[in-house]
Amino acid sequence: MISFIIPARPVGRFVRGLTLVCCLGSVAMLAVPSARLVAQQPPAQRVVQGKVVDKSDAGLKGATVYLKDGHTLAVKSYVASDDGSYRFGQLTQSADYQLWAELNGKKSGVKNISSFDTRAEFNITLKIDTSK
Repeated sequence: MISFIIPARPVGRFVRGLTLVCCLGSVAMLAVPSARLVAQQPPAQRVVQGKVVDKSDAGLKGATVYLKDGHTLAVKSYVASDDGSYRFGQLTQSADYQLWAELNGKKSGVKNISSFDTRAEFNITLKIDTSK
């Protein structure tokens, strides 16, 4: 009868190696859901606000402020309050925007907001020359 003797050391190494692989696999499985949670966080949002004023910096009540999304080309509008204030909230960080105001056929200059600008809040004054 032939008997095979397997030395204990290689088996011990195999068991230790298998244990290490199992532990690393468990750690990797725990890390994957964490990466998914990070990827699912909503993108940062921004706010664009300010005032519409005339040449003498007086607020222009009732001026219409327009905000154009450079990606979707959608245009939002806001009618300025009594002191000329306006506000656009919950804007995506990944889009470029154009901002301008109009009142009685007169238009302010167009302001651009770049997606590369990482600020979360923009305070922009729009000036309309209301003189004839």
